[in-house]
Amino acid sequence: MKNIAMKIMYDGSRYHGWQVQKDLPTVGGTLEAALSRLLGHPVKAHGCGRTDAGVHAERYCANIHTSSPIPPDRLPFAANSFLPPDIAIQDAIYARDDFEANLSCVMKEYTYRIYNTHIRDPFYVNRAFFYPQELDIAAMNRAAAHFVGTRDFAAVRSVGTETKTTVRTVHWCEIAENGPLVELRICANGFLYNMARAIAGTLIYVSEGKIHPDDLPRLLETKDRRLTGPTVPPGGLYLTRIWYDGDVGKMMES
Repeated sequence: MKNIAMKIMYDGSRYHGWQVQKDLPTVGGTLEAALSRLLGHPVKAHGCGRTDAGVHAERYCANIHTSSPIPPDRLPFAANSFLPPDIAIQDAIYARDDFEANLSCVMKEYTYRIYNTHIRDPFYVNRAFFYPQELDIAAMNRAAAHFVGTRDFAAVRSVGTETKTTVRTVHWCEIAENGPLVELRICANGFLYNMARAIAGTLIYVSEGKIHPDDLPRLLETKDRRLTGPTVPPGGLYLTRIWYDGDVGKMMES
């Protein structure tokens, strides 16, 4: 069996996340069904993470094992004819036998997009969080800097997925303006359940004056989810970059 790594892009608006669920449409389930039809045998797609319902991916990685003679460079064109228009395989290569999209991942970047203007844009529905109040970008960036480093992030995660530890390393957390879009970019070696969306909600609370930027270290030390900001809606969240070693890493950066 050959191990094939794929670079995938999808709009998650109509899916219940990546993970296959019984009787619910998911990105992983849709991908597995399409590849199974194409390759002529049941396919299990191992994804780089469990994106939640409504979350999108500009870059996502999954790997499959197959005995099909279809070469990886032909796989995107062939598979995309079986996929709906909101999911697309961008590239595919042979991976090492021990490669696994989730376990082999070095770090990930999520971007949360806020449409910050007084009048909503229908084209951003389910693709950015509409927030009509003026945002204090300077205060948000001051607070965001406190998330950088290795620490316990239990105060910004939702209960739902069990994990051995709530300690993670955040490499950067920063806010930038792109016209009416305000983008929060967070890169870490791993993310807890709803961590990126909880950080975004906490920074919005900072902008609203409900949390002082320099209170973040103390709030994180409490490990109390009730003391930080809300979990913002999923439609504004995108998986934007993923890092791997070797040829898969080069594919994901291309």
